[in-house]
Amino acid sequence: MTRKGIILAGGAGTRLHPLTLVVSKQLLPVYDKPLIYYPLTALMLAGIRDVLVIATPDDAPHFHRLLGDGARWGISIAYAVQPKPEGLAQALVIAAPFLGGEPSCLALGDNLIYGNGLSQLLQGANSTDGATVFAYHVDDPSRYGVVDLDGAGRPLAIEEKPLAPRSPWAVIGLYFYDGSAPDRARALKPSARGEYEITDLHKSYLADAALHVVRLGRGFAWFDAGTHASLLDAGEFIRVVQRRQRYLVGSPEEVAHAAGWITTEDLARQADALGNTEYAATLKSITLEAAR
Repeated sequence: MTRKGIILAGGAGTRLHPLTLVVSKQLLPVYDKPLIYYPLTALMLAGIRDVLVIATPDDAPHFHRLLGDGARWGISIAYAVQPKPEGLAQALVIAAPFLGGEPSCLALGDNLIYGNGLSQLLQGANSTDGATVFAYHVDDPSRYGVVDLDGAGRPLAIEEKPLAPRSPWAVIGLYFYDGSAPDRARALKPSARGEYEITDLHKSYLADAALHVVRLGRGFAWFDAGTHASLLDAGEFIRVVQRRQRYLVGSPEEVAHAAGWITTEDLARQADALGNTEYAATLKSITLEAAR
């Protein structure tokens, strides 16, 4: 069975007001590209080529205008709407017809992950059964879903925004699920805040001894770019990495070319269409290296 990808790009983005009063936060810039490019390329790095973008009814046309059907990157992108944000696990219910019983990977549209060997790590998760989540060491775990691990890295418990966290390991916004995820999500009861919590979905897998946790150690960076400060930090991080190392982070054109999903000629045409920008110039340099 082929794993399909889901990007949840809904919500009102209230933590980013007034920036998001008229535009989705996933369309805001993180240095030289829109935020949604980063979770999209994470899915692509995992080898996923069939993607569903879930957005609000107002924002869905803007995502379609930006991303199209994905064909120019050798992938397929479909769209669905989330009329009312009722929790992250709701994305699996909305995506159920798209998934058709196949395994999935849910990426939150405001998360950015970077690190050496990320593609291999994601492709490894792509081949596992049950559910696989990624954990990142943070200094403020009470803001996140937190997983408690034993000495061998196996999950013992998982809690949503605990007042007294038992662990510094936050579960980040990239989740791999088997085909049972939509049914598990449908069976959830709303939390005290009226949402279908993603942590409760993970508890379901944990109860069946089917939850796997991969810890992202030193050398990895993760940003939950849902606040003004974290959005700025993410943009500055990408700027420094790209300008010092002279390659792109989160570029669907570059990832598609490296995977062999588009040709060097395709890449050159797309670079030309982006005009006289540093982003386009970097893509053109890739075509020159490929031609040598």
